[in-house]
Amino acid sequence: MASVANPTTSESGSRRYRDAELRLWHYYGLEPKERFLDLEAPAGRLRVLEVGSGEPILFVHGTAGPGSWPSLIAQLPGFRSIVLDRPGWGPSSPIDFSKHAYGPLVAHVLQGVLDALELERTNAIGASIGDVWVLRLAEQQPTRVGRVVLLGGGPVVAEVGVPPFIRLLATPVGALMIRLPDKPERVRSILRRLGHGASLDAGRIPDEFVDWRVTVARETDSMRHEREMVRAIVKGNSYRPGLTFDNDGLAAIQSPTLHVFGTADPTGSADIWQRVADILPSGKLHLIDGAGHMPWFDDPVQVASEVSRFLMTGSADGGFDAAADTP
Repeated sequence: MASVANPTTSESGSRRYRDAELRLWHYYGLEPKERFLDLEAPAGRLRVLEVGSGEPILFVHGTAGPGSWPSLIAQLPGFRSIVLDRPGWGPSSPIDFSKHAYGPLVAHVLQGVLDALELERTNAIGASIGDVWVLRLAEQQPTRVGRVVLLGGGPVVAEVGVPPFIRLLATPVGALMIRLPDKPERVRSILRRLGHGASLDAGRIPDEFVDWRVTVARETDSMRHEREMVRAIVKGNSYRPGLTFDNDGLAAIQSPTLHVFGTADPTGSADIWQRVADILPSGKLHLIDGAGHMPWFDDPVQVASEVSRFLMTGSADGGFDAAADTP
């Protein structure tokens, strides 16, 4: 990857971040290409990393960060995987989420990304709050989205509630948390609380990911910007209006949508996500027993198999009919 310094970090810090990032991608045998995209409204410069060729997939990460994707992308040959650094992450410039309605804003940001990439249409995969981003794009720009994949629980509907870590991040205590140097032990503790303890014990989550995540906190302003976004969408124990979807909003999304949810994920429940899948006009829920918040961390082969089948044929686990979908 070409090196372009993040103006909010020191040159040495930017170099350490990029070194950790490259080690993580190389661990999975991947060599991403870096590209910067200039957006006009809201003004900003966002980075994407691209791997492979074929039908495009836009990946939108959650608070785990863009480094959460390589283990899944390594299992998805035959696609053009485009990993977005959300605003404020890594070298991507931040935006002020408090000045705009969240749903239209994130859809507009992703529309700008597609325009800059000269993509008329793409599939989209989200994780955690990234689920909201890709669904809002499908809702507001239906002709630009083929199929949608949601990985793990996210703030899609109000009854999911605000996860304890996100609630804490929005408080003054959160400001202190992000100033403290992160440590591998803390990253692993968070992963265990997210349902990934068995994979940590079995070595399925490599040290390269933990090291990268530590470097995010130590060498970039990513978590400071993430906290500012969280403060714009969280009020106490609930979300501010405009983040989550109501039933009518879900029913208006026509893109075929697959949701892969691990039964050990503390964000929502299988019952909630089945209800959401039933409301979506072309929705399908696939459960992975024992998987956590990032289900591909625990079973990348099974998750990639379901995702690939769905994107290629419109079916997941043989149980989804998307004959009417014509990308």
